[in-house]
Amino acid sequence: METTEKIIIYQVFTRLFGNQNKTCRPNGSLEENGCGKMNDFTKQALHEIKKLGATHIWYTGLIAHASQTDYTAYGIPKNHPSIVKGKAGSPYAIRDYYDIDPDLAEHVDKRMEEFEHLVTRSHECGLKVIMDFVPNHVARQYHSLAKPAGVKDLGENDDCSQDFNPQNNFYYIPGQKLAGEIDLYDPEQGNYEEMPAKATGNDRFDAWPNRNDWYETIKLNYGVDYLHHTGGHFDPIPDTWKKMEDILSYWAGKGIDGFRCDMAEMVPCEFWGWVIPRIKAAFPQIIFIAEVYNPNEYRNYIYNGHFDYLYDKVGLYDTLRNITCGYGSATGITHCWQSVDDIQDHMLNFLENHDEQRIASDFFAGNPFKAVPAFIVSSCLRSNPVMVYFGQELGEKGMDCEGFSGQDGRTTIFDYWNVDSIYRWSNRGRWNTHLLSEKEKELRKTYETILHICQKEQAISKGEFFDLMYVNLNGWQMNEHKQYAFLRKYGQEVLFIMVNFSDTATQVAVNVPAHAFEYFKMTPSAQCNAKDLLTGKTEKICFTPESPTCTELPAYGGKIFKLKVK
Repeated sequence: METTEKIIIYQVFTRLFGNQNKTCRPNGSLEENGCGKMNDFTKQALHEIKKLGATHIWYTGLIAHASQTDYTAYGIPKNHPSIVKGKAGSPYAIRDYYDIDPDLAEHVDKRMEEFEHLVTRSHECGLKVIMDFVPNHVARQYHSLAKPAGVKDLGENDDCSQDFNPQNNFYYIPGQKLAGEIDLYDPEQGNYEEMPAKATGNDRFDAWPNRNDWYETIKLNYGVDYLHHTGGHFDPIPDTWKKMEDILSYWAGKGIDGFRCDMAEMVPCEFWGWVIPRIKAAFPQIIFIAEVYNPNEYRNYIYNGHFDYLYDKVGLYDTLRNITCGYGSATGITHCWQSVDDIQDHMLNFLENHDEQRIASDFFAGNPFKAVPAFIVSSCLRSNPVMVYFGQELGEKGMDCEGFSGQDGRTTIFDYWNVDSIYRWSNRGRWNTHLLSEKEKELRKTYETILHICQKEQAISKGEFFDLMYVNLNGWQMNEHKQYAFLRKYGQEVLFIMVNFSDTATQVAVNVPAHAFEYFKMTPSAQCNAKDLLTGKTEKICFTPESPTCTELPAYGGKIFKLKVK
């Protein structure tokens, strides 16, 4: 997927974003703790997100999923609470692929209409829309009420007497009912019965999932025989493939701009290689983002699976986290980009998302400003997309104990809750910074400045890259474990980027090798004006291979010098 802009994704957990209820009772119900709505994304709110620098907004948790909230008044059956995680439920335990979650609608019976308005509103505010596609598993009580006429439900035609059949939608454990360590009894609804038991979403092919399993979900069958180890059965095309194509086409037809595909590597790459070109034939501009954690599979899912972008989690995220926390060396950044250099444009960088701990939490950095150099690297290193998780730009700590989600440094995805920093930023729908602390305002401005650099500077969005670390090892005035430097160039503009992971301001002397001048076809200058795009201040620096470039880097910060070269 070619693009001339730097893609900047603002991920938002839809259920939590606009919630104005401050009750925050652990394990509280929707009535007690409240819930954000799609209509909370007003044009003013969306303009503020756009102003931050976002080009895309990922509305996490839109599709109807299992919950413990009673919507029987709207014809939606109750879910058994023993197979729902938290009062609000996991957004990745889908109960109806063709429906919007009723929690998110002001008028439940008009939830699809409210979603369609949300897409239109987002586009009018200059934001492209990304939504989740959860292909590997569904809720145990999956049943689609909203499916189009003529569409067969998942499992409707399954032969559940067979543990595996390539045309079944699920895997079965014939003759056994669901058991395991989970308490399947509820005082109101009695025992949850599943006979025969279906395989659990995290590839557990028995009837005994435990509390650490994805016990609230069941695994979808894409024609891979995990039970008898006979590999993939993809001819004829498995029924699940066709059903998933229909679901993707349905949502693409609603005008969205991209899918973030949950646990894409747990679904055979052959399916993606079949379905993505088919969807793009009808919707050429749509993008597909894959959650893939195995680096050995990256190129398979890009070249054979046709994904546009993959998470760079086990590479750049893990490395930057380690450096930020003080137990990793900045030299590791070089290894990160080298390991994916041939596919770098396909990698999605981030420092937070709904799965990871908040930077400001006690489990990560404790102080959100410590990650500013990491964010400069994550967003400016190459031209590939970068993502920000809502509240990251405000230093949200994620240290609440919300209920099913304990005090783990993450913002809950299972509970009804209020996110304090977002609540104060929203200022009851006014969406301004009046209730934010000075530090929160400063952090948000820092993120906004960096993201606007990414948007405006062609050297970032489509320029070339040169790593300077190989000539700065064991330097007398540059600590390669705490500082990192690189160049970006487009046309006659060069960005000289240096970051400092140290807690003290540091005078550095950075070598720029003759090879960089040859590679970029630049003329050295013994003295040139360099404007720091982060502060707007101009310095006179030396930019030659004969002498190092000297400057002072702030603690937990950096400089992005812009130079004009011949």
